[in-house]
Amino acid sequence: MIEPLLRDDAFLADVERPVPAGELRLWWLGQSGFLVRLGNRRLLLDPYLSDSLTNKYATTEEPHVRMTARVIAPERLTQIDVVTSSHNHTDHLDADTLRPLLAGNPEMALVIPEANRAFVAQRLGIDPAEPIGLDDGASVTVAGFEFHGIAAAHNEIDRDASGKCHCLGYIIRCGPWTLYHSGDTLLYPDLAEKLRAFAPIDVALLPINGHKPERRVAGNLDGAEAAQLAHAIGARCVIPCHYEMFEFNTADPRELFVPECERLAQPYRVLRAGECWSAGA
Repeated sequence: MIEPLLRDDAFLADVERPVPAGELRLWWLGQSGFLVRLGNRRLLLDPYLSDSLTNKYATTEEPHVRMTARVIAPERLTQIDVVTSSHNHTDHLDADTLRPLLAGNPEMALVIPEANRAFVAQRLGIDPAEPIGLDDGASVTVAGFEFHGIAAAHNEIDRDASGKCHCLGYIIRCGPWTLYHSGDTLLYPDLAEKLRAFAPIDVALLPINGHKPERRVAGNLDGAEAAQLAHAIGARCVIPCHYEMFEFNTADPRELFVPECERLAQPYRVLRAGECWSAGA
């Protein structure tokens, strides 16, 4: 089992450290989950902080064997202003994570793809009117965070009957900073062009586990593709994610991601679970 750099009390102590005015901090929670802090505002991106998938698939032909120990129990995260789900897969919309978060943060907003509203409400047992829905090209500001929906191809751009996307990435603007959290996606023809409209992007949070049909799950960018996308959009830093959670669906950032970033002279940072990355004012 991979041990996070910080977990439990040590992780919470790091999150609570005073933040200088204008400084952006984010922590990798494992898989595609991040905690973002700017001043006193806190945002969770696609947190998966349970063993629900490991338990669900334990006796099947597709066991989800956990690789990295959990950074923090969801009920211990407080003062959260907003949480996102990029799509309906459990590692991005986990009832065992989100229900304790909603209980402990009663004012917390939940941002989701509008196409998933009924599904999200059913899974979480909440009023369908409660989530804030977005679509490709739509935007909303919540608790000082400005969200812009970007279509994600997982594996294709999947739309509901009214044309709304089931899978999104999010451009997030907070203070002087711009982040791109892609959710789960493959490359598609105009993705980089869409993202360049939000330049400069200070940090891109991109999956690197790749697309291997033999895994029998929808795929993602591989490490080289993540580096190339970050370079194409002029990201000031790219941080890889969606690896080292489940043994059957992982990647080593040293194999494709790091060499391609270095070949392209693309700034990058590889985090351990529970580790903080920061950008000064």
